[in-house]
Parts: sequence; C-alpha cells; structure tokens
Amino acid sequence: MNTSDMKQMYCKNMGIDEKVYDFSEKILEGLQDRFAKIDKTAEYNQLKVLQAMQKNKVAEMHLTGSTGYGYNDEGRDTLEQIYADIFHTEAALVRPQIVCGTHALNVALAANLRPGDELLSPVGKPYDTMDEIIGIRPSKGSLAEYGISYRQVDLLPDGSFDYDNIAKAINEKTKLVTIQRSKGYAQRPTLSVARIGELIAFVKKIKPEVICMVDNCYGEFVELAEPSDVGADMVVGSLIKNPGGGLAPCGGYIAGTKECVEQAAYRLSSPGLGKEVGATLGINQSFYQGLFLAPTVVAGALKGAIFAANVYEKLGFKVIPNSTESRHDIIQSVELGTPEGLIAFCKGIQAAAPVDSYVTPEPWAMPGYDSDVIMAAGAFVQGSSIELSADGPLKAPYAAYFQGGLTWYHAKYGIMMSMQQMYEKGLLTIPEKL
Repeated sequence: MNTSDMKQMYCKNMGIDEKVYDFSEKILEGLQDRFAKIDKTAEYNQLKVLQAMQKNKVAEMHLTGSTGYGYNDEGRDTLEQIYADIFHTEAALVRPQIVCGTHALNVALAANLRPGDELLSPVGKPYDTMDEIIGIRPSKGSLAEYGISYRQVDLLPDGSFDYDNIAKAINEKTKLVTIQRSKGYAQRPTLSVARIGELIAFVKKIKPEVICMVDNCYGEFVELAEPSDVGADMVVGSLIKNPGGGLAPCGGYIAGTKECVEQAAYRLSSPGLGKEVGATLGINQSFYQGLFLAPTVVAGALKGAIFAANVYEKLGFKVIPNSTESRHDIIQSVELGTPEGLIAFCKGIQAAAPVDSYVTPEPWAMPGYDSDVIMAAGAFVQGSSIELSADGPLKAPYAAYFQGGLTWYHAKYGIMMSMQQMYEKGLLTIPEKL
C-alpha cells in the first residue's frame, strides 16, 4: 500500500479533510522515537504478565466460571494470585462483583477504616466521584456518616508535594493515606511511580503503621513498576480500564497486604465469608485474556495520548501533560476554552467509535458530579475507558479528558475526528507549517 492509498482511505472514506490528514502526518514524523520507547515498556510488561501466568500454571480449567456461592473457583483464585505476583503484593482481590473503580476504592476505604479514624489525601481533593464516598458532599452511607474524618493537603502551585503541611496533617487519628495517581478532573500533573514512592516513604517515616493506598486507575502498565513496588500497601483499580485489556466486561481489583485485602474481601461479601465466595459466572476467560493483552493495549492508548498532546499543542491549546513530558497514565487533558469546543471535541471522538458512532453525545447531570458532564464513549463495554473515549465537565477551562483506544490506529483516528469536528465549526485553524 502506498501513501496515496492511505490518504484516500482517511479522506475519501473516513471523512477526514486533507488539511487535517496532512497536519497529523507531519506531527507523527517526530514521534517515532517516543513510540519505540513505549513499545519497549509494553514488551517488558507483557513478559511480566506472561511470567505470572506461567508461574501459576494457568490451564484451560481456569478459564471456566462458577455459579451460586462460587466456592472452590480455581480460576478466580488463580487469577488473584497472578495479580498479586504482577503487583508484587501478598494478596489480591479480583472480582466481577466490584462494579467500577469508584466501588473498588469505596470497598478498600470502608474495609480498612473504622469510626474515629481519619483519612488523609496529601495530593489535593480526589476525583469527583469520591466526594460522596468521603462525605465532602453529604451522601447516604458516606465515610463521614460512620464517623470517619477527612483531611487533605493540596499540592503546591508547581505541582510538588507540600511536605511541611503533610507532616502537620498526620496525627494520632490518621489511619489511611489515599494517593490518586491520575489527575482526574484537576489540572495537575499525574504522579509517577517514583514520586509516589517518595511520598509514601515520607509518610511512613512519620507514621510507619499508616496504610498507604494508591488509586491506580489509568496507570497500570504505563511504567515498568507499579506503586506497590515502592511501598503502597494497597493499589486499587478497575478492570474496564487498563488491566482488563478491553475484554473484561466488568470488575475491579485490590492488590496489597494480606490484611488489607482480607478486610476488603469481608467488606465486599460479608464478615465470615470473605474471599471464599463470589461466582465468576463464565467470565474468567475474559479476565485472563484481557490481562494478557493489557500491556499492548495500554501502549496503543499511550501513543494516542502523546499524539493528542502534540496535535493540540501545535494548534495553540494548553495540554496536560504537554507534548514532551513523560507519561504516567493514559489520560490526556486538552483545555478547549469554550463549551462549544469541548462539545465538538467529544462529538468527534464519538463519531470515530465502532459502536454508536451515529449518536450525538450531549452534556447531562451525571450522578456523582457537581456540574453537567459530556461523555463520548462508543464502546463494546459500557463505560470502558480503556476503549476510545473522552469526557469533561461543562465548566471552565472546558477541558476534554481523552483516553484509551484498543489499538493505536483507532486512537489516531479518534483524535483526527475530534480535530475534524472542531475544524468544520471554525473552532481551530490548521497551520500551513509546523
């Protein structure tokens, strides 16, 4: 296939203007070295996953599921040991009964905190959906209702940790420290594994017995190491993000110390039952195969994020991370400046989807958020944000948060379609020269 064949496919068949296509190809010429490094990380993590599967002697019988109580589900129990080996933890809880990342975090927190304890976030306010879990916004069943207090220390203006105030915030009630790796809807840097390790070491030096939990959503397999390799007592995430590889239809995980994971299991099921119950209902194969594919799927999503940053920065928009910064999760923020820009961007992502490409996303009052949110996600699994998706709150600075893409080529097309939508509406100008 020659260059003109590819250009014809994009421009004649897939609705991309020649100016958008040519601009994108020029951007990609300068990204090949970075893409090669991403592939090396994916190769290492692929071998890490494969080693864990081989060590645990995965067999065909592990791919079947259980029903009812789920007693003696060898596939489930083996998968949890594989997760523990990948994350280098004592134990793991990997269950379809964990409905999303927010639920996984709630289980981990509620299981390991007791009335009178205090939860500390030393990296500012967590993601919006955590507000009602903590009780920042009153909600039925919040930690606050159970007498668990909350304290936070914001990052400094340059994005660094405010160590002085963190030290002051740790007190006799501090039981658990929660560290959100990804930025959420905040315009702050994503935390690298190395920085997370530095923060955990600082906290542990002041109070060694405190539990350090990392919200690892969007970060798995982006680097060679995970937060559990640098001192985290728990790492928590969703299977419809990175580690599910696009195949897991639901689920979440909590990996960490035996004590923390046991507490979480009792909270998820029931005191006295814990990890012994929980049917997998025939989806073990999706969990195993998705985990196996996850490192390469994450690599494609990372390439898409870097491509998006370089494209939109050259178009004059503020992007976080910027076009040259190192990457520690798969999310790319683009500040579009206007509600029209945010809506057009998301419409472009939706139009690029394999599922529901013909529908138009509209802002709406989603549960757990304090403003209308627009979400574009034409996914095989509802809400799967390892698949090509974008979302953002309808409030200044009107930032779109782009992530995912089961393949790099789909992520590339999604970004081009977002540009196309904005270009057609006169919301951006394609430069003649870079």
